[in-house]
Amino acid sequence: MCRNIKVLHNFEPAANAQEIRAAARQYVSKVSGTSKPSAANQEAMDRAVDAVAAETSRLLASLVTSAPPRDRGVEADKAKARSAARFGPRDRGIR
Repeated sequence: MCRNIKVLHNFEPAANAQEIRAAARQYVSKVSGTSKPSAANQEAMDRAVDAVAAETSRLLASLVTSAPPRDRGVEADKAKARSAARFGPRDRGIR
């Protein structure tokens, strides 16, 4: 699974169309093996992104859960902590 595709379910506020489209674009890029399609493939890629985004929207709308909604800030902090544990603290200085 592509690590750049983020969980979109059960957030408050709900995932917006831009987030859903970005996840669809990541998925289609991963499956196709290209992030920048040729002009000959651009239309096919766009159709695939549209289809995946539409289906993702339907999926998210139909999912139910009893868990409380996630907080985006808390989830971002958890991701940063996981990254720091895996790769060490990020040094923002120029080397």
